[in-house]
Amino acid sequence: MEGAAAPGPATVRGQAGPAATATVPVRVPRGPGFRRHGLRVVAFLGSVAVLAAAGAGWWLYKKLDENITTDASAAAELERYERERPSALVRDARNILLIGSDTRAGSGNARYGRDKGTQRSDTTILLHLAARGRGVTAVSVPRDLMVNIPSCRKSDGSRTAPQFAQFNFAYEFGGTACTVRTLEKLTGIRVDHHVVVDFRGFKDMVDAVGGVRVCVAEAIDDPDARVTLKPGARTLDGEQALGYVRARKSLGNGSDTDRMDRQQQFLGALVNKVQSNGVLLNPARLYPVLDAATRSVTTDPGLDSLKDLYDLSRALRSVPTEKVQFLTIPRRPYRNDPNRDELVQPRANSLFKRLRDDKPVAVVPGDGQTEATGEESAESSRRKRDASPSSTPTFTGTNAADGACR
Repeated sequence: MEGAAAPGPATVRGQAGPAATATVPVRVPRGPGFRRHGLRVVAFLGSVAVLAAAGAGWWLYKKLDENITTDASAAAELERYERERPSALVRDARNILLIGSDTRAGSGNARYGRDKGTQRSDTTILLHLAARGRGVTAVSVPRDLMVNIPSCRKSDGSRTAPQFAQFNFAYEFGGTACTVRTLEKLTGIRVDHHVVVDFRGFKDMVDAVGGVRVCVAEAIDDPDARVTLKPGARTLDGEQALGYVRARKSLGNGSDTDRMDRQQQFLGALVNKVQSNGVLLNPARLYPVLDAATRSVTTDPGLDSLKDLYDLSRALRSVPTEKVQFLTIPRRPYRNDPNRDELVQPRANSLFKRLRDDKPVAVVPGDGQTEATGEESAESSRRKRDASPSSTPTFTGTNAADGACR
């Protein structure tokens, strides 16, 4: 229209005068072009979110993967003796040697005593994973068991002479490789992988899962193990748990028998805790567990990646707790020194053969004499006969499905 005013602020109806004008949003057309642009913005923001999540995931994966220490020297030493090592007889069955080192080296470990420049295996457990996830059998190897230790390469490059000595000397003489070779010669079982954990690593693992509930059978007051506990069901943090599984001198006759029993019971309780939904299905709790686990271990090259450890943990997680069992190599006091142990035959060889052939074994609670002395009471024998078919040999031990306090 001729003489019409140029477009300006919209006028609000019902109000007079220049002061009655106000600005209002101008509606922008939203046609197909806008929708295409909006979709591109949403897609871009979604891509950024995915990339950010993937980047964070990769960073976390890389961090956990780099936590793991590889024991390359042990792998090289075992390779030198490959021809004399036993062969794996059953495909998909695996044997993993778990070693708890008593070294005082490393952050936080000096408080447990003076480091004399040597280290021995404080705890050694052979973990047998049956093929097709049929079960897990954890066999404790007494540290004082008298065995034939082969010539081993020391850290300075020199070699030890073959000798008959207590089992945990093998770790002092030649580290993990010497321990693996000694166990393989003793049992005829091929060790596929090994994992070494020190004091601090053990504590971190326990703390990461929020503590582990166990049954303390009798009061413990052990200054050497730095632990004081009252009897009953107790949830132990990392420091308490380490003392619980290490205490020896203040309990019973100071032998390793009670200590190995406590270690097995503790591991059963730990399996139950890790398999609980509160840990595995909660990312906020699972990451600290993975972080502690990867920082805690030294492994052979076959287990030195997060994927390798994840595959192993997945295999373990798929086994029901009632099929996870713990026992100790049948042994009795050594005839020449009651403070040392020797194998009980033919029971020990029977156990070794079952594990080599990936055949099942069964466990029943002991009575304080079984396997520790090589003698069994009539009641213990009856329990064993009733516990499983005659074709399946039965040994004294515990089951992960057992409660903290029975």
